[in-house]
Amino acid sequence: MTVATDDATVGLTLQDVEGMAFEIDFAGSHRITVDGAGQFGGQNLGPQPMHLLLAALGGCTGMDVISILRKMRQPVEAYRIEVEGEQAEEHPKVFTSITIKHIVTGDVDEERLVHAIELSNTKYCPAHAMLGTVAQINTEYQISQS
Repeated sequence: MTVATDDATVGLTLQDVEGMAFEIDFAGSHRITVDGAGQFGGQNLGPQPMHLLLAALGGCTGMDVISILRKMRQPVEAYRIEVEGEQAEEHPKVFTSITIKHIVTGDVDEERLVHAIELSNTKYCPAHAMLGTVAQINTEYQISQS
C-alpha cells in the first residue's frame, strides 16, 4: 500500500498469520498482532481489535492532556489513564458507553486539568470525536498528591 507522507492520509496493511490472528504493518514503522479470544477461534496472540479502539482513544486523549498540562507548566509526576467500554449485546456489538479516567499525581491545579481534558474531548482528539458519535463517553479524573 502506498502511504502519503502528510498527516491527512494514514495507511496500514494486515496480513493473515494463523487462525484469527493478523499482523498489522503500520507503513513499515511498527508492527503488532491482533487476535480474537479463544472462544471465537483466536489464540490470544495479541489484543483484540475492539480493545485497540479503546487503547487508541486513551492514547489520543492522553497525549493531548499531558501536552496541554506541560504547556501549562503543571508539575505532573505521573499520569495514568483507565478506559472501560461497554458493548451492545447484539451484533455488531458496538461500544454503547465508554468511561475514561485520568489519574494524575502531582501538585496539579484541578481547574487546569479539567480544562486540558475538556480541550482534548471537544477540540483535539479525533478518536473521541469519532467514537462519541456512537457511544456515550464519560470522563472522570483523580488528582493524587505525591
